[in-house]
Amino acid sequence: MKRAATFLLLIALAVLPACKRQTGGGDEPLPQKDTILPLGFRTDDYKVDSLKVREGETFSGLMARLGLGARASYTLVQRSEDIFDVRRMRAGNPVEAYYSTDTTRALQYVVYHNDRVRSTIFKTADSLCAWTFDRPLQHVRKTADITIHSSLWNDMRAAGVSPLLIVDLADVYAWTVNFFGLREGDRFRVIYNQTESDGEVIGIDGIDFAIYDSGNFSASAIRFDQGDGGNKYWNEKGESLRKAFLKAPLKYNRVSSTFSYHRKHPITGKVRPHTAVDYAAPTGTPVHAIGDGTVTLCGWDASGGGNRVRIKHMNGYETCYMHLSRFASGIKAGSRVAQGDVIGYVGATGHATGPHLDFRVWKDGTPIDPLKMISPPSEPLRTENLDSLGKLYKAYLDSLGR
Repeated sequence: MKRAATFLLLIALAVLPACKRQTGGGDEPLPQKDTILPLGFRTDDYKVDSLKVREGETFSGLMARLGLGARASYTLVQRSEDIFDVRRMRAGNPVEAYYSTDTTRALQYVVYHNDRVRSTIFKTADSLCAWTFDRPLQHVRKTADITIHSSLWNDMRAAGVSPLLIVDLADVYAWTVNFFGLREGDRFRVIYNQTESDGEVIGIDGIDFAIYDSGNFSASAIRFDQGDGGNKYWNEKGESLRKAFLKAPLKYNRVSSTFSYHRKHPITGKVRPHTAVDYAAPTGTPVHAIGDGTVTLCGWDASGGGNRVRIKHMNGYETCYMHLSRFASGIKAGSRVAQGDVIGYVGATGHATGPHLDFRVWKDGTPIDPLKMISPPSEPLRTENLDSLGKLYKAYLDSLGR
């Protein structure tokens, strides 16, 4: 009889999470969940409702909506404070509520998904407690071959590649490739690493090698760390991909108007020069300085530019960013900015029919087309590393089949 009772106890411990241990507090740490019970309880034994955290909803408000009383909710917060900070609960995050299958429909468990990897499980019946579950992750080396037919996003998906790779590609080629000007037939070949969980892509872990080819222009990117904390990507000649200027002052939007000396103004209807590139983007999109420099103007442009920032760079270059909804903190005339610093946010101030960035560049006082600007290079790879870089380049080409 005693052995039977012990056997039943062991089964119970295997099925139900040991709350006291799972809340921390100096007791035995929470054991790893097995594949049968990844959340620590049998989900099939309960009825489940799926929902999302509402805008402005508090933890206690969420629990009240799910059917947990105020006293129990307060106790749950206290007992789980070392595991979950209720102040970090985010609107829009998914939640599952598990209820008993009998007529009482009592709330038993609540699963809050912190992100795509971590979930926090709250036991809301009997002993109130909480624990976390992290999805198992795999780090996988991948290759991709994408040819542009419609858009980089669509063509990546068609090739079975996660569009998350776009962010890393844009960072690597920020000084080399104009992602707003990709054309049909342009091709990217990439060797990269990504994190997966149950076949779902969680994130991109970095690009090791890439080649962009537009037919008349080719750009390779080889990750090679010299150990000096500086540039990480180089072409096969040892030239840094990092340049004095970024190719664009904002990310992942579209060119709505190009550089021209004969453009019909959308508001006045008059034909006049438009020595700028307009980037259509939602209000609030961050705008970045394309290079190191000093802010010479920051304020209202009464001639129609609205809120604008003008920056003086080295070698006779100047840039201007107009129609901003607001300026970034600390940006004012005389401020020093570094390449990539946020200087303001897209808006529709001044003479504008909708939110966009009017971006202008001058060289020695003469307007130049930002989309055709050739940026001065940075320091090349050290001579002693050229041989190693060349061998790495050849090995990557061989792995891609040339």
